[in-house]
Parts: sequence; structure tokens; C-alpha cells
Amino acid sequence: MRSFRFTGSRIVKTGIAIFLTATICRWFGWPPVFAVITAIVTIEPTVSDSIKKGLVRFPASAIGSAFAVFFITLFGNAPITYTLAAVATILACSRLNLHAGLLVATLTSVAMVEVIHDNFLVSFFIRLGTTTIGLLVSTAVNMLVFPPNYRTDILNSIQNISERAGSMLEHTFRTILFDGDANLEEDKEIVKRLTTEIRKTEKLIHFQRDEASLYPWVRDREAELQMAERQLLFLHNLEFHLDALLRVPLHDIVWTTAERDLIMQAVKALANDLQHSTSYDHDKHQHQLKKITDLFWENSKSVTASDAMHPTLFPPEFTILYELITIYDLVDKFFDPDSVKAAREAE
Repeated sequence: MRSFRFTGSRIVKTGIAIFLTATICRWFGWPPVFAVITAIVTIEPTVSDSIKKGLVRFPASAIGSAFAVFFITLFGNAPITYTLAAVATILACSRLNLHAGLLVATLTSVAMVEVIHDNFLVSFFIRLGTTTIGLLVSTAVNMLVFPPNYRTDILNSIQNISERAGSMLEHTFRTILFDGDANLEEDKEIVKRLTTEIRKTEKLIHFQRDEASLYPWVRDREAELQMAERQLLFLHNLEFHLDALLRVPLHDIVWTTAERDLIMQAVKALANDLQHSTSYDHDKHQHQLKKITDLFWENSKSVTASDAMHPTLFPPEFTILYELITIYDLVDKFFDPDSVKAAREAE
């Protein structure tokens, strides 16, 4: 749903920018094609990006136009003119670190060869004018029409990742405790998808923060963005520990049925916390954590008290309980008083 709305709004804004740019160019009596090209590539996910890249694309387009005029003057409309104009533009933009404007500058340079026949200097300044129109119109449209606002998407994405992590946590432990011979490859793929979703959400936060200099309501919510970043960090660490659980050898686990049931009960409570954030109970969470911690220390004592030679690797039970305790700690930090509940109240 997020991807559709994001793509759809950019399509609408691009269409509006093209129409306005072409209309203004026609009003001046200038060919709109170069302005339209500039307008298309200037619609960015954030207004800040549009402005920053626009400041790069303008001098890059000027360089491309200048090379086109120069080589047309020398060789006329010939194959070598297209080649030299494109190559010279690419080299100059690369040398001057105008990478964001390289594509539009090269397209402008090559396209000008076909349409310029006389009045080369006048044509050069007209191209600068049309490029300026495309940059200004597309930036204004990006700022005023469907202004970028990723706040709701960030909060929803964090909640969705949390819910999916809870479901996976419960499924993983059910497999570990009661179905040790199961294939965990599908679970590993789910972890990878969680990582991808976290990366996407981090990008949304970056987009939202970029707008802080332009929109006061974004600046006023800086604390909320910091909270979202903190939650994503906890979720990323949780994903790391889930992945570690999937790599523990399961065939040597010697827990009793009662111990397995106790662990599963704690995992269900933890998964429920992740899936239903508004019902998080810190005291209940700590009570479940104490049960797991007590079991962890009992298992540790049994290992150290054993007459057998101490193993070179931790027993799987030790590793699994350690990961579960760590996840409990991460979830407790995730549901800090300034965390999800505060975010929900701010909506």
C-alpha cells in the first residue's frame, strides 16, 4: 500500500510539472522539450532532494548546452558532433562532481544538436531558460502538491515489522522446542525480508528528516523521528538474535517437557507484546523474564557441575536461553514509555 501511494503521488506530480512547464515555455515561445526533461528528473522523493539536485543539474545542463553549441559551430549536424558533445559533457560533469546532473546534461547536449541550426548563442541562453523553468516548476510542484509526509508510513512500518517479528519469534521457538527436525530455511528468508523492511523504513526516516528545513511540522517532530530510529535499532538487533537462533543445532536439546512448556509460555507472552504494542505490561514482562533467567542459571549450574569434560562450545540450551533473555531486554527497551504508546497518542 505504501509503495502504491508513494509511486502514485510522484506520477501525479510529474504529470502536473510537465503540463505547467510546457505551458510556460509555450507562453515564452520556447521549445518545451528540454524543460520537460528537466522537470521529469527533478521530481524527487523529498523537496530537499529536488532543491539540492536542481542546484547541480542547472550548471550541468549549462555545460551540456555549451558543448553542443561549440561542436555544432565546428562540425555542424554530423555524427562526430553528437559523439563529442556527449563525451565532453560526461567528462566535464564527472570532473566537476556534478554526477546528479550528468544524465540530464548529456541528454540536453545530444538533443540540442538536432534542433539548433543558427543563432547559436541565442539558442544557448534559451536552453538555460527552459532548464530553469523545468527546475523551478518541478520543485514548486513537489513542495506544494502532495508534500512528502512519511510520518504515518514510518509508524505503521515499525508496527508491522514488530508484529511480523513477534509471529516469527513464536514460530521459531515452537520449531526449536517441539519440532527440532524441521527445515528452518523459510524462517531464514523471513529474517532477510525483515531486514529489508527495516532498511526501507530507515530510508523513510531519512526522507522525513530531509524536510525539516522546509516544513516546521517536521522540525517539531524531531523527537518522534529519534524515537523511531531507536525502535528500528532495537528491531534490527532483535532480527540479529532471531537469525542467531536459527543457527543453533537443535538435535541435542535435553529440556524436559515442563521446561519446554515454560519457555514456550514466555515466548508467547513476548510475541503477544510485539504484536499488540498498546497492551504491553512491563511488570508482566519482568515476571516472565525472571522465569527464563532462573532457568538459564539452573542450566548453567548443571553444565559447570557436570563431571564430564567441559565442552568447547556452549550447549544449545545455554545459547537459546541467552538469546531469549537478550530479546526480552530488547523488547523492554522497544516499549520505553516514550516509544510506541507515545507514538500512538501523537497520531
